[in-house]
Amino acid sequence: MIEDSQPELPEPQDVQVTNDGDERTNNFHSPHEASLPGLEDRAIYRDAPSSGANPDVARVSNLVSSISNEVRKAVIGQDDAVELLIAALLSHGHVLIEGVPGTAKTLLVRSLAIAISSQFKRIQFTPDLMPSDITGTQFFDQRTMEFHFKAGPIFTEMLLADEINRTPPKTQAALLEAMQERRVTVNGETFNLPSEFMVCATQNPVDFDGTYPLPEAQVDRFLVKIIVDYPTRDGEQAVLKIHHKGFDPNQLIDAGLKSVISLDELAECRELINTVVVDDSIIGYITDVVGATRSHRQLMMGAGPRASIALLQLSKSIAAMRGRGFVTPDDIKSIAPSVLRHRIILRPEAEIEGATSDRIVASILDRVDVPR
Repeated sequence: MIEDSQPELPEPQDVQVTNDGDERTNNFHSPHEASLPGLEDRAIYRDAPSSGANPDVARVSNLVSSISNEVRKAVIGQDDAVELLIAALLSHGHVLIEGVPGTAKTLLVRSLAIAISSQFKRIQFTPDLMPSDITGTQFFDQRTMEFHFKAGPIFTEMLLADEINRTPPKTQAALLEAMQERRVTVNGETFNLPSEFMVCATQNPVDFDGTYPLPEAQVDRFLVKIIVDYPTRDGEQAVLKIHHKGFDPNQLIDAGLKSVISLDELAECRELINTVVVDDSIIGYITDVVGATRSHRQLMMGAGPRASIALLQLSKSIAAMRGRGFVTPDDIKSIAPSVLRHRIILRPEAEIEGATSDRIVASILDRVDVPR
């Protein structure tokens, strides 16, 4: 099942493909522009900026507040998930979202796509889904006697891969090149994906019947793994109240959600985040935390260098979202579980003893010296 949202990409029939085996690159762009209302002044993630902090990050904090406020119109009681998803967006990374059914995983992604003026498509992953159903197919036009490429749903800006572990490894692998290089290759020809391409994949942590666990190489390409838990009692009551008032999660535009920033403003935020200062002591702290996973007695496999890069990128986004122009050890601690939990593999005996990825990460954070 594939769900599209407007605006659409250019018609794929305009792209011609020859069968001579030569590799050429084609660019797909989504040139839409949004008419945006004024931004709100308040900032959700604002720590009081310290003296000497980069003043440019205040703009990031304000823009993020606008995004967050809009998403929270539909998603209630999942503040941590909202923060991490926006941080991953600013870091230009992909996200794996895990939670039991009914915890607003799909709603979270759809709401974010609306808030940032992003084209959105959804693929319901099933056991019979084929790679070509995602990437697209070639067809032969008998009128012109030429091959043409019909782009698949992966040619979008925000792709929701719903229940990604329901499809076989061959189809899962179709996302590998797209997630790493933001392009796909079909019959030797390469097609570039939109520059804002982002994968948000969901999976159910409980029902493993008929599922195919993601291979380590693919899991590692997700910047973070977000755990969406049950809401608190107050949070669930708030959900019930907005539904009682007529909220329909299938009609988000009618519910009042709107675009609050453009993709150009999103690109500006990413440029500003690049100015966030990371001290050498923080670099050392990241290295020590990730390195500790490789020698932990309860782990069969620790995190690789991509985890260190993810911690660095995400910590800069989190610092800017919180109104600071520099990264602190607390930033690293707050995101380390989400960055590392899907990149480490427990030994079987550790699982029998009741160990979990998050507990091991917490023990590492307690043990590694914090820079002063």
